[in-house]
Amino acid sequence: MSDLPTLPVTFRPGRTRVVLLTAGVVILLVISTVAMLLEQLGPGERLSFILTGALIFWVLAQLARVRVVADDLGVTVVNIASRRRLDWAEIVQVNLRPGDPWVFLNLSDGTSLPALGIQPGIDKQQAIADARTLRTLAEARSVRGPEASTEQDQG
Repeated sequence: MSDLPTLPVTFRPGRTRVVLLTAGVVILLVISTVAMLLEQLGPGERLSFILTGALIFWVLAQLARVRVVADDLGVTVVNIASRRRLDWAEIVQVNLRPGDPWVFLNLSDGTSLPALGIQPGIDKQQAIADARTLRTLAEARSVRGPEASTEQDQG
């Protein structure tokens, strides 16, 4: 287990985050600059341009905030519009299959939770490594049944 990272550890799509935040800042600056340079616009119209740029930045910032935080007690999944806290025992399986847009966590209640903080979009190799690490953490920290303890003790 020495290959496990020290907790807490945060997984997030780093390159995607940089692209989204950079695009948001550039869009806000360009729209604001255009609003100030167009002499025929009144103050209300300029304000609406700037607010539109700010709204676009906010949306891109929301997309960039996704992450998965693993600590001693469990995992917090922060997606675009939601945050969910899971105990380690709730995570049955960590999946990142070829073609998946992000990791899916199969849960003990029979549902699946997307974890957008690990996505292969721009940096596929990092996403695969992060998914493997999260899978290893989940397997190491999940509560084992009595039969698993018995098998482990016999091995």
